[in-house]
Amino acid sequence: MATNLILGVVLLLCLAAVAWPFLFYPLILRALPTVAEAPVEGPKPSASLLFCAYNEAAAMPEKLANLAMLRARHPELAILAFDDGSSDGTGDLIAAQDDMVTLVRGPGRSGKAYGMKQLAARARGDVLIFTDANVLLDADAIDNLLARYADPQVGGVLGSLHYIGAEDSATASVGSLYWRIEEKLKDEESRTGNVLGADGSIFSIRRSLYPDFPDSVLDDLTVSMAVVFAGKRLVKAKDVIARERLVTARKDEYRRKVRIAARAWHTHAHLRPQLRRMAALDRFKYASRKIVRWFGGLFILLGAVAAGALAMRLSPALYLAGALGAALVIWIGVRAKSGPFAALVDVMIAYAATLQGVAKAMTGRTFTVWNPAQSR
Repeated sequence: MATNLILGVVLLLCLAAVAWPFLFYPLILRALPTVAEAPVEGPKPSASLLFCAYNEAAAMPEKLANLAMLRARHPELAILAFDDGSSDGTGDLIAAQDDMVTLVRGPGRSGKAYGMKQLAARARGDVLIFTDANVLLDADAIDNLLARYADPQVGGVLGSLHYIGAEDSATASVGSLYWRIEEKLKDEESRTGNVLGADGSIFSIRRSLYPDFPDSVLDDLTVSMAVVFAGKRLVKAKDVIARERLVTARKDEYRRKVRIAARAWHTHAHLRPQLRRMAALDRFKYASRKIVRWFGGLFILLGAVAAGALAMRLSPALYLAGALGAALVIWIGVRAKSGPFAALVDVMIAYAATLQGVAKAMTGRTFTVWNPAQSR
């Protein structure tokens, strides 16, 4: 009886841990008071927009057209790009627009973190705006972003990423749903003080806060967290909108999540001394939205083992029925291109990829370079 109780408790704890970032954590955030930004008006700061590219020739015409639109609205906006040794002519396409974009060519494959550091060292704007080569910004994104810096306590501003192509596959659908949840969490974190980290699609910081860091970390997380460590606010602007096409193939998404998770863990190790000095609320946010998720695959595995052991102790027939049912769901999900079973498989794949990435990082494996997904 005692063993059954222990297995039941383990199962419930694992279920709670998996649900924590998506259910319990948001409920806690909603109960916290709002931390208002100071209603300050003043001139908008100068800015430099930075992005890195590797073999993005297919995306460059649309990207360059988007940059031309932004430059027309903001003639003073400096735009800098880093080409990480592209072999498809990406660098040449950017270089052809040298009146609009300052191109820095890398020595070969060096990685995004290295490239962004090169660009940040050359930038001269008061605010550094970071984006990705395959991301498009809405026309008023720069205006709305820079307006938030009127508050001197604001040290960094994130935008909102809207994904395109959610209907193209189950993988894209799950990715879109996950990201909508992520965006809402960031909104609540911003309302209650600080967002705990940015992604690379669209974010910015005051140039004076830009930190130094190794090439093995996630530069977007490292750079954005420097704002929090400096005692400034890292906030999210809903009206600063970036758009990106979703990855539709499972193998592309799996590789991407392994790489990101490994770099995230190296980032965590690099930032650990500063993370420990954060305010208690920020430490709670960081643990809830990042650490608990990184080990979600482990919680699922432990929960499945506990559920199986409990079912076997209660009734071997119940265990057999559960195992066959799970195998059938996975088989249908793997073969399906859409629907709830396919979505469930994609969720499991995402957790497995994240756990694998963290495990690789713990053994010392680093990922400094990247390849664009072919299924965008």
